[in-house]
Amino acid sequence: MASTSTAAGSSKPSTPVNVKLLLIGNSSVGKSSLLLRFSDEQWLPEDESSATIGVDFRVHKMDVKGKKVKLSIWDTAGQERFRTITSSYYRGAQGIILVYDVSNRETFDALPRWFSELETYVSDAVVKIIVGNKVDKEFSRQVSFTEGQQFATRMNCLFIEASAKTAVGVRDAFQEVVTKILDTPELWQPVTQKPKSSSSSAGGQNQTMPGSVNLHDEGGAEEAGGGCMC
Repeated sequence: MASTSTAAGSSKPSTPVNVKLLLIGNSSVGKSSLLLRFSDEQWLPEDESSATIGVDFRVHKMDVKGKKVKLSIWDTAGQERFRTITSSYYRGAQGIILVYDVSNRETFDALPRWFSELETYVSDAVVKIIVGNKVDKEFSRQVSFTEGQQFATRMNCLFIEASAKTAVGVRDAFQEVVTKILDTPELWQPVTQKPKSSSSSAGGQNQTMPGSVNLHDEGGAEEAGGGCMC
């Protein structure tokens, strides 16, 4: 009986990798629509959707590179009046999805401002991807694929065009950013605990860099809380 129980224990499924993603970008670029398409495979027409108030939150599970991944996806409001509310949600993010609308140049021109915000709140190791959304509006396109790709190259981040309406590129966008995160073990592997004496000699200060992985604690809190902590 003892050997049977041991065998059963050895076949216990591995713990999923917790990954926190943040969707940012100007209002009305389709961040919530991308999340809805990815998580629920649904799309709401623009006249039926409403602006995100503060922060929305979804959990999604997927298999990437042979690993089970639990995504905690935070959809932030793009309106300026919510910036002080959403800034705290950068903590612990391992992946940032910056979204603009290919049919609205103003949303593309705003990307440098968003990158400036990232420099303040997350570490350089955090994976970033620029998503040019609404390619279904090709007839009214104001930002070319080449221009978007060149900007992403200058900013040293991933790039893809997508459409939440037609589902083109949506899953690929999330897949690419998660794959890059898994290729960067420092973002998701547990940090080795230092001896208490060394932390006390540093005055008890938290030496974790902004954006590095404290998600294992935060993810547990989210799971226990059953959703958004806003």
